[in-house]
Formats: sequence, C-alpha cells, structure tokens
Amino acid sequence: MLIDTHCHLDAAEFDPDRAAVIARAAAAGVRLAVVPAVEVANFAAVAALAAAHPKSAVAGTAAPPGLTVATAYGIHPLYVPRAQEDDLAQLAATLETALAGPRPPVAVGEIGLDGFAPALQTPQLRARQEALFLAQLKLARDFGLPVILHIRRAQDTVLKYLRQVFGKGGGPGGIAHAFNGSAQQAGAFLDLGLRLGFGGTLTYEGSQRIRRLGATLPGDALVLETDAPDIPPAFAPRQRNEPAHLAAFAAVLADLRGISPDEAAALTGANARAALPGLAAYGG
Repeated sequence: MLIDTHCHLDAAEFDPDRAAVIARAAAAGVRLAVVPAVEVANFAAVAALAAAHPKSAVAGTAAPPGLTVATAYGIHPLYVPRAQEDDLAQLAATLETALAGPRPPVAVGEIGLDGFAPALQTPQLRARQEALFLAQLKLARDFGLPVILHIRRAQDTVLKYLRQVFGKGGGPGGIAHAFNGSAQQAGAFLDLGLRLGFGGTLTYEGSQRIRRLGATLPGDALVLETDAPDIPPAFAPRQRNEPAHLAAFAAVLADLRGISPDEAAALTGANARAALPGLAAYGG
C-alpha cells in the first residue's frame, strides 16, 4: 500500500482543485495520506478533510478505492511567532477529544525545530521554539502518541530533546520528516525508534547523500512522503508538489534498492503502519 506519511492537503495551494488532486492521488495508487496540522488555526480544517475522505471502500465492493486522510495535530516551528499563550492547552484538548472519536490522531505533529529560517534564529524565538517543542514532546508522551518531526538543520538538538523526554533507550515512535542528515544522525533517530521520511529529494541525482541513505539504510528505516505542496521532485521542478507523485518516489526508491516498485510500496507501507499504529483506524 502506498502511504503518504506527510502531506499538507489542507494548504491554500490546493484550494482551487483539491478534489482533482485527491482523485489523481487515488488513481496513482496512493491509499492513505497523513495530513499534519501546523497551528491551532488549522486544526478544524485538518479534521474536516479527514471527515470528507474517510476509510476507503471495502475490498470486493463496486466502489473504487479512494484516498483516506488521517490526522495529526501539532504546532509547527515556523508558526511559533504567532502561537498564543493557550495554544498548548488547545492542542491537548484537541488530542483528548479526537482520540475518543472516529478519526483519532495518528501522531503529535508536525512539531520540531527549524534552524534554517533566518527570522526564527533570534535568541528569543529560538528559545520559544525549543520551549514549545519540549512541551509538545511531553504531550506526546502523556497521550502515548508517536511524533512527526520537523528537523531542518536541527537534527542534533531535536535528538537531545527526544532523549531528555523519552530516555536514551527508547522513543515515542514516529517519523523524522524530510530527513536530510548524516548516516550517524540517521542511526541516532533509528535507535530512538523513529523512521525516516524520504520524498522528492530522492529524485534529484545531485542529492547523493540522500540517495545513498535511501539505498543503504535498513529496510525498516524508511517511509515515503511528499510534503505536498512543498519539496517538488526533479520531474516537476518549481511546480506544486502533490500526493500523486508518491508512486514515482516509490519507483525511484525501488531502483536505488534494487527491488520492484510494488516491493517498495509494501515495505514503506508496512514501515508507516509500524511508525504510526493509529493508521489502523483508517484502514492502514
């Protein structure tokens, strides 16, 4: 099963043709997409998208399978500057309510740290990033949920906080999204029980380190993602990324690992279900 473990289908870039984007994804064989919220203001939109795209048709029925949307809720580091005092309380309340409902969150996310965006690197905003990240890791621990992590130029600091909250010998499970670190950093995330997200970057021949990791990391380390509408692939540069591209990403990964695309889809789908056990509620 092709599972897009990170796709912002609620983003404004999809407003003109979201239904067509979702139909193309389903036609390409993508059966599940995890849509992680990025701030309190879009929690309702993520929930509504999941409600509009529930579990796919049961096998053996006449209806063709569609794309099922699974939810995650968190406060993204890029949205830290406009986070409000009670946002953490709202996040906790949303997690508690959603966990009791028909579309439970599969993770706390997208959360993490960003060491790239210049505006976020002032001492004040860096400290606020870290405080919100630490608090959200504690919520994940308290609710027993995996995490979906933003780690751009912040891998080692993210690892420090994961160890602080969960200890060196274990972790919350989940995914280090858009992994772009070293082999050593990859190993550190894997040691904490996380999987690593690979997507459009794999399609660029110049991304030698990422492609080498895709080829050589243990099979159970990898999940596929698009981060749509961001991180467009080499075959559609400077264009809006979309979940239908996931099938091509699976083919590239298959070529790198010397397996078939079907095997790549099965491998990464199984890894997604292991990383995010809550996908079972969505037919994953």
